[in-house]
Amino acid sequence: MSTRAVTLYALALGVIAIDQLAKVLAVNLLQGQPRIAIVGDLVGLTFLRNPGAAFGIGAGATWIFSVIAIAVFAVIVFISRRLASTWWAIGLGLLLGGLTGNLIDRFFRMPANGQVPQFMHGAVVDFIDLHFFVCNIADIAITGAAVVIALLTLKGTSIDGREE
Repeated sequence: MSTRAVTLYALALGVIAIDQLAKVLAVNLLQGQPRIAIVGDLVGLTFLRNPGAAFGIGAGATWIFSVIAIAVFAVIVFISRRLASTWWAIGLGLLLGGLTGNLIDRFFRMPANGQVPQFMHGAVVDFIDLHFFVCNIADIAITGAAVVIALLTLKGTSIDGREE
């Protein structure tokens, strides 16, 4: 395994660990509590179970997000073998960690309606309230990945490290 692949997987595991620890704390400390303001109305902590994607879109199609995440997971694992760019390793590591963190929730956490968890129908735990939306560590990692990957694409840096 190349050092770039090791970077990708180590970063992904770090994101997953931090994300899942934060979600356990959110469930235990924030669930059923009022919002905690950190920077007035702009930033705070609040507990939310999100069965959909960003902004709760597609709440009735949770399993579709799981299937998409599994497909992206497989693609990242496949292309990690020819990875020769450190920045691509960082972008893909953030993406893999973020999507896996949310996928764990969809597999094992309680749905938003409080019923018994069903495979691929769990709700993602969100708790970072940024005024217009509530997110989690995995979402932040996915957003960071999108920025890194977009910049690499605009720069013309390929996964194998070549500049085009």
